[in-house]
Amino acid sequence: MRTDTPQPVQLSDYRPFPFTIETTDLEFLLDPEATRIRATLTIKRSGAPGEPLFLNGERLKLISVAIDGQALGANAYALDGEGLTIHAVPDAFVLTTEVEINPSANKALMGLYMSGGRFCTQCEAEGFRTITFFPDRPDVLSRYTVRIEADVAFPYLLSNGNLWEGGELDSTVEGGRHYAVWNDPFPKPAYLFALVAGQLDVLEDSFVTMTGRTVALKVFVDPGMAPRAAYAMDSLKRSMKWDEEAFGREYDLDLFMIVAVRDFNFGAMENKGLNIFNSSLLLAAPETATDMDYERIESVVAHEYFHNWTGNRITCRDWFQLCLKEGLTVFRDQSFSADMRGEAVQRIKDVKALRARQFAEDAGPLAHPVRPSSYMKIDNFYTATIYEKGSELIRMLKTILGAETFRKSLDLYFDRHDGEATTVEAFIACFADASGRDMGEFFAWYEQAGTPAVSLTHVYDEAAQALEITLTQVTAPTSGQPTKQALPIPVTIGLLDSEGESLRDSEVVLLDTPTKTVRWEGVASTPVISALRGFSAPVNLTVDTRSVDRYVQFAADPDLFNRWESGQTLARELILGRAAGAPDEVGEERYADALGKALIDEASDPAFKALLLTLPSEGDLSLAVDPVDPAAIHAARGHLKTVMAVHLGDLLRRLHGDLQSGGEFSADAKAAGKRALRNGCCDLLAADPHAVNVERIVGHFESAANMTDTMGAISALMTVGGEPAEKALADFHAQWRDEPLVLDKWFSVQARDPGDGAIGRILALTAHPDFDAGNPNRMRALVQGFSSGNPAQFHDASGAGYRFLADQILGVDGFNPTTAARLVEPLGAWRRYVPALGLLMREQLERICGHVGLSKNVLELVSRALN
Repeated sequence: MRTDTPQPVQLSDYRPFPFTIETTDLEFLLDPEATRIRATLTIKRSGAPGEPLFLNGERLKLISVAIDGQALGANAYALDGEGLTIHAVPDAFVLTTEVEINPSANKALMGLYMSGGRFCTQCEAEGFRTITFFPDRPDVLSRYTVRIEADVAFPYLLSNGNLWEGGELDSTVEGGRHYAVWNDPFPKPAYLFALVAGQLDVLEDSFVTMTGRTVALKVFVDPGMAPRAAYAMDSLKRSMKWDEEAFGREYDLDLFMIVAVRDFNFGAMENKGLNIFNSSLLLAAPETATDMDYERIESVVAHEYFHNWTGNRITCRDWFQLCLKEGLTVFRDQSFSADMRGEAVQRIKDVKALRARQFAEDAGPLAHPVRPSSYMKIDNFYTATIYEKGSELIRMLKTILGAETFRKSLDLYFDRHDGEATTVEAFIACFADASGRDMGEFFAWYEQAGTPAVSLTHVYDEAAQALEITLTQVTAPTSGQPTKQALPIPVTIGLLDSEGESLRDSEVVLLDTPTKTVRWEGVASTPVISALRGFSAPVNLTVDTRSVDRYVQFAADPDLFNRWESGQTLARELILGRAAGAPDEVGEERYADALGKALIDEASDPAFKALLLTLPSEGDLSLAVDPVDPAAIHAARGHLKTVMAVHLGDLLRRLHGDLQSGGEFSADAKAAGKRALRNGCCDLLAADPHAVNVERIVGHFESAANMTDTMGAISALMTVGGEPAEKALADFHAQWRDEPLVLDKWFSVQARDPGDGAIGRILALTAHPDFDAGNPNRMRALVQGFSSGNPAQFHDASGAGYRFLADQILGVDGFNPTTAARLVEPLGAWRRYVPALGLLMREQLERICGHVGLSKNVLELVSRALN
């Protein structure tokens, strides 16, 4: 076992940087293998007299360093692997450094690197220190001017802000060179710096703001791909308009640019005025992108644009405050998507994602508070807890305070902290000041890890027509937090009668003590309790309700989230009962019958019906049992799916036929909902693979006119297996082998192969000529798709899946620790699995931990999983 564990960074150790960097002038002489960067910093002391100046810097070749134009001798500074220390500096001075870096050799994809023959950057969280010497921390804000010079073979030279000037240079140089100068008038931290240079196509448009300013919009993509950026451009314009209307936020520069990059560790990056996107989250055409791709593009474009105010104009004092920008911005993009796609459907999708990622995180050794108190590598805290749970905290504030006070509080936050790097405490103080309420107890949501368990019991007094509801909360211990305090939990509750009619409208009960009882008078009949409507808090809820009451909700609850949730609960109980050896065959038939009635309800939206049709995932089901037996869960879920397919076969085939559309493709919510339901029918029919159903699924594939239907068919055929699946995969590869983003889908669908030979298929695919471990998208498609999206096969009793994942983590860690660390999570929850599997998982974690030269990123997560 390793003993050289790096020391963590502690929130309690925060100290302000002792200098201010008023202006930062950067000059780039771009060369793929030897780029020169000259940085000129105007610096003033703000801390203790005589304190030396330390600048972060990693993997930089120092050429020169000077203060006020005078070169420093070697004894005036110290250089190590962490940065540059200048021993004695005046109180005000100009520092100039020149360094050289090799972008082509940068396979970590952090800092300045090459992708597809182009220069691009990723600086969040700590990538800027690999570009030049600088205080690479979010509380150091500076105004940047950037001059970029390159060969004309790189025609576009882009950076943050507004273009000041540009043109050709000495034409006698072979091939010619040119330059561009960019100025960003708004102070920003180094993590928001961006540069892109290369050959690109551009899609241009404009937007007129609410005060009448015209903003130029440009989306840069691979040559020939500009038409596929049209939906992203449309999403951007809708985002800009929505942010003005919903939050009063107007864009502040004259130009907004987005660049699509194929090799990217993240989804997208909100660099001021120059967003950089993973191509998979920007490019879309009906024949290459699924409806899910369109939804993600819409959401992520909005997210990164909304960061302009919640992240850029107001940023983080330190990286412990990461949720300050990410949680709030996720809330904003989810609200936007709800307005674009339908509130109930979007809320269900958001909660499904929350449970799949964040609840699982909370249930394992990698659980951490929304605002952590320590870290070794901040890259490891770009997690579902920071993003999705952080968003849920903002949503609870709105639920507790009401929409009007919530908006007043945010307006105060924007006014009070514009141009600052601030903290969660300052953010919550705005809600306290605007509402006149003490918000001190709410802050515990940011500091306490774990998912609270809330139980609801009730007593109905028929004679008095009174209902008593008792709510109780408890949060299980997590690493470093053995004792938990009660949290303020808003529980939205409504009442129905036995026919599904409303007895009492929704009311928010604030559970802010371990136990609370409320008494409601005037309840005319025995109520069906509809609790946690709209998923009003990120908790696990149990209610002392009868199965018959859940069927009432499944049929008629006016809160569509709870209508869907009741169906999920019924299915979950049936699946877990069978997995535990107590099958309820009558219940399974009754559930299928109720689902059939829901599917023919003409008042329901197709998108909502598609969600009703989908059973709880195996990952979701595993959170409800301890220890987890993946094979038993997989078999029980498959059985219920087959019961549904057989019971509803005629209806599913009829719906599948009725929903077929030969019209022009539309990416709007209505059309996408119909495709979702049709593909859901196809998926369910695959669970009963007799000849008629298989023929229908093959026909679905052969007649598909868009990528949504194509992938729906292939996914169903993977369930069927055999020759139909292999032929479809071969045909798909032959058609799309030259389209990297589409080929990622080919790898991804095979990663989820439910057949017993899945691990052999996955291993073979890692040797496929089209597999590239250096590309994060391809790694996520195959390796993460298998380990996170195919639990039954990943948890094969032989342990082969665990060995495979460990091999991939160690292989990638040598050149891209960020991507490697994101693969660790499936092994982390080893304690929750049946002992035979848990021990095999632990063996692989110990093997990884003992590897010589392991990165801090992977070491931190593996060590936490083992401890």
